[in-house]
Amino acid sequence: MLIDNVTIIVKAGDGGNGAATFARTSMKARGGPDGGNGGNGGDVLFQGSPNVNDLRYFRYKKKVVGENGGHGTKHNGFGRNAQHVTVEVPLGTRITDVDGGKVIEISQVDRPVLIARGGAGGFGNFKFKSATNQAPTNRELGGAGEVKNIRLELRLIAEIGLIGLPNAGKSSLLTVLTNATPAIGAYPFTTLEPTIGMFGKHPIADIPGLIEGASRGIGLGTKFLKHIEKTSMLVHCIDITVENPLAAYETVRNEFKEFNPALLEKPELIFLNKTDLVTKDAVRNAARVFTSIGKPVFTGSVTDERSIAAFKDVLTEFLKSAQVG
Repeated sequence: MLIDNVTIIVKAGDGGNGAATFARTSMKARGGPDGGNGGNGGDVLFQGSPNVNDLRYFRYKKKVVGENGGHGTKHNGFGRNAQHVTVEVPLGTRITDVDGGKVIEISQVDRPVLIARGGAGGFGNFKFKSATNQAPTNRELGGAGEVKNIRLELRLIAEIGLIGLPNAGKSSLLTVLTNATPAIGAYPFTTLEPTIGMFGKHPIADIPGLIEGASRGIGLGTKFLKHIEKTSMLVHCIDITVENPLAAYETVRNEFKEFNPALLEKPELIFLNKTDLVTKDAVRNAARVFTSIGKPVFTGSVTDERSIAAFKDVLTEFLKSAQVG
């Protein structure tokens, strides 16, 4: 299951308490104050990682908690500063402070972003010693770490989105292009959540099939159109055996227009699938229709190894021309 939008609680570590102790030796039952300071609590930071594709880490982990600082000890012993917690998320993750409204986008792998600051360690009683107060008994408790409710949202789930009507062959295409193993079946909505695979270094998402009226919530609704928004380029799979392949294409494009016209501007490659089931004339005629409207077209079949090998080359060149990766 692709997790691309979660709300979690982030709690930074509390600072350690300062100590209120006095030096004692065999010669002196009560010496001067020697309580040490507490250590600082650990911060919670988020950092982009090219090795993380979604937010599944947070499917059951709804709270990230930082480490508390150590307490101060006698003999002016300082408490240990806590280690910071760094959480890796996909590049392009948007983090919104639910209460404060601040929005941060994680766009770099080498710059951790502070989300919640750890509490400061409290002073021990040694810190309060003065000329007028030689034996202070007061100390400070450690400060509380920040607590924030944050919403994480993926702005990009994959560089390439496989789109099309149900049963166009998207899941099968993902399988032969990558090591992903999506469910495959000859009935609508086999794919209920996007499945991510890797084509070289490029993530590919098998987006569940759209139907007419999806932009109005029909079928599986607008949820999957939102997934398409989070891709950089599209491979539009079309079953060449249907009566009117262009009409199948236009059905999806019309839903784009109704939902978000910006989807129409994404770089797009047409994959006319199942060519092994029709005549060569039918393949040529269908390809001619799409080239006439200015679309790059590949004709082939996911069941033909030579066809898929050729498509991989075409897809590699299309990635370069679209300036993805």
